[in-house]
Amino acid sequence: MNKQPVVALIGATAVGKTALSLLVAEKLNAEIISVDSRQVYRYMDVGTDKISASLRREVPHHLIDIADPDEKFTVSDFAERASQTASRIFARRKIPLFVGGTPFYYNALFHASLNSDLPSDSDVRGKYEALANSQGAELLHMRLAEVDPETAERLHKNDVQRLTRALELWDLTGKAPSEIYREGTKKDYGFDILYIGLSRERKELFERIEIRLEQEFSSGFPEEVEWLMKNGFDERFTPLKGLGYRELIDFHRGKIKLNEALEAAISRTKAFCRRQQTWFKKFKPVIWFDMSGSSHEEEIINAIIKHINKNKDKEDSQE
Repeated sequence: MNKQPVVALIGATAVGKTALSLLVAEKLNAEIISVDSRQVYRYMDVGTDKISASLRREVPHHLIDIADPDEKFTVSDFAERASQTASRIFARRKIPLFVGGTPFYYNALFHASLNSDLPSDSDVRGKYEALANSQGAELLHMRLAEVDPETAERLHKNDVQRLTRALELWDLTGKAPSEIYREGTKKDYGFDILYIGLSRERKELFERIEIRLEQEFSSGFPEEVEWLMKNGFDERFTPLKGLGYRELIDFHRGKIKLNEALEAAISRTKAFCRRQQTWFKKFKPVIWFDMSGSSHEEEIINAIIKHINKNKDKEDSQE
């Protein structure tokens, strides 16, 4: 059975995926499937740079606003929903275009194993290491037992390294490590993926990150977080530990000033950007385009058409 051809626009945060995806989708009669682990959540609009409702009416978008921030939405949930959505788009004789910067989601849907390239975050890891140093490894073991009793039972209460890694995975994926490792190799969803990678010089990318966050902080991001907190959505829930949200919660709790929250959010986002670049370098097959000088819209559209037609030619030759 031939696999269905799909295309994904990948790249680090602020590289320009969203703007280009709208142009490409319009030219190719495509619908966009968001591959963003934060945009799945309702009420988190400004801080996730979510596309507006009016633009979503012009170009259909999927897997945005499908869970509340206190709901557990796992990578497996994403893979199942994304696969079903792509199949429905194909049935309408349109092209599914995956767009977003969450490598772990892509890995679950298109690659051989859920266990390869598991996400990491030095800030999250450092938080738990500091907690172990100040209050003891047993506290980490107790916290892990609350979210993943199976892994906690397997690990010694003084094994700081493995306890820290387990809690880090929980924070970053919202999924118990025991569940991640139990899944092992993933289900084959039957897609033939071509990645279109977008890049920029790091200096330019960092400047774009600074500009974006400054705009978000002055355009309702603090108020968005205040509303979330008033409605019971706070740092207890994984989405609210994300970039910018954690810092603004600290601001609203009086722990830091607004400008300090902004600087901390910029710093964490730049660190995340570097990790994204490292992860995406491992993706295959990928055609990279440097967005610094041009949008490369025509080249990208031609690459997508070639990929789609290659698969159609295979089908025709087998008839």
